[in-house]
Amino acid sequence: MKLVTYLREEVDQLAMLVNGQLYNVQELHPDLPTTMHMFLQMWEEVIDLAIQLDAQLKAGKMPRATSWGVPYETAQLLAPVPFPSSCRDGYAFRQHVAAARRNRKVDMIPEFDQYPIFYFTNHNAIQGPGDILCMPDHFRNLDFELEAAIVICKRGRNITAAEADEYIGGYMIMNDMSARLLQMEEMKLNLGPAKGKDFSTVIGPMLVTPDELEPFLIPAKEGHTGNAYNLKMKCWVNGIQVSEGNMGDMDWTFAEIVERCAYGADILPGDIIGSGTVGTGCFLELNGTGKLNDPNYKEQWLQAGDVVEMEIEGLGRLINTIVAEDTDFSILSQKKNV
Repeated sequence: MKLVTYLREEVDQLAMLVNGQLYNVQELHPDLPTTMHMFLQMWEEVIDLAIQLDAQLKAGKMPRATSWGVPYETAQLLAPVPFPSSCRDGYAFRQHVAAARRNRKVDMIPEFDQYPIFYFTNHNAIQGPGDILCMPDHFRNLDFELEAAIVICKRGRNITAAEADEYIGGYMIMNDMSARLLQMEEMKLNLGPAKGKDFSTVIGPMLVTPDELEPFLIPAKEGHTGNAYNLKMKCWVNGIQVSEGNMGDMDWTFAEIVERCAYGADILPGDIIGSGTVGTGCFLELNGTGKLNDPNYKEQWLQAGDVVEMEIEGLGRLINTIVAEDTDFSILSQKKNV
């Protein structure tokens, strides 16, 4: 099942996507909620009914519903989970971590292979397709990050990796936007990324439930637990492909990341968890590799007007345009001289 949130009469509306048409879920059945927030809160009560109705739509067994459809291409899409309860981002792809460290001429950190890690980012900065508004300081090495993400669909605590997939409601594309100069400066103080990451995290364009992805299931990597999927991942900037990877390359599974998130803490319906960047999935890595191979390599960063398109097989295509805020206000210019 593919679930989409779009703007309908100035409010968020949950719909199923079938054959290029959006069907408002509550119009399909009165027991289904109108929003993704409500759907996730009621997940165990409504998911079987929703999947059943989705199958009927796909099979053409709901002829009356055809007149209710809204063309997907004309809808104003929002983030599929527009009001998440939290947002964490993981660090699951060894290829990306190893390449980034190699480019900085430091050894691979052994702790990567010992346990999965994550950081909290700004859940109030979640957005869907469309414009990404950026301040002047964001354009000091503005970057994308090609990732996958999940949403939690039921409350849990102290969950093992063996059972964690049951808490995953669906999968999405994530673009963890990054202002690299802000990020690099603040991380010298060892508190992790904050202002370099808190202005925009993009998810979408749809939430795809696990049943839809069963044909892509593959075994997790040796020594790991949880579902893994053979899904191609790509990114284009202004129509030029810059990144390619596969969700199946995740070394740490989402189930293992959820296990760590839920240790001694509640996870809640609506929590979003990203995978971390796929190998080749950002300019920071690509520029570092390019300069390592060629000292004259010209770095590339996102600029105002750039169009970023991300695609993960089975999860759709996420399209955003970089837009500069009409201001010259800079926090980098306010640094104290010591």
